[in-house]
This record gives sequence, C-alpha cells and structure tokens, in this order.
Amino acid sequence: MARPRTEHPSDEHRAGVWARVGDRLVVGGATVGDEGRDGEIIGLHHADGTPPYDVRWSDTGRVTLVFPGPDAHVQHFPPHGRKAVAQGR
Repeated sequence: MARPRTEHPSDEHRAGVWARVGDRLVVGGATVGDEGRDGEIIGLHHADGTPPYDVRWSDTGRVTLVFPGPDAHVQHFPPHGRKAVAQGR
C-alpha cells in the first residue's frame, strides 16, 4: 500500500524535484564552456513544491517561469521560521 503524499516537504529525502521559496535553482550550461546560471526560487505554483517555479536569475535580476529540465538541480536551504527567529536571525 502506498503512503499518501504530504502537502509540504518535511525533509530533503523526497524523490523527484521539489523546492521551497528561498531555495536556489542551478541550471547547467547548454554547451561546453558555458557555466550555466542560477537563481532564487521566489514563487511556487504547487503546494507540494513541484515545478514550475518563479525564479529570479542572479545574472539578470529578471523573474521567469521555469520548468526545470534534466540539467537542473535545486540547492535546498533551511526554511526560515521559528528556529531562526528564536535564535535572533
């Protein structure tokens, strides 16, 4: 019997691509020598964190809707919340 999916990712051991607002999307370059690009995920379109994402690109500052391909990965950062506030951050 399959376990039901949760609405919010509780840990970073989930299968597939998912993200939270504040995580970083890194996309590999299209050609040899192309460094690729990265940006901050500033918006989600699904409550479970699956694509697509609204991304603010670090190289241009422009915000675009992104459906990540196989050359992309998400760098996860700890969520902001009670722990950060309690620690004075």
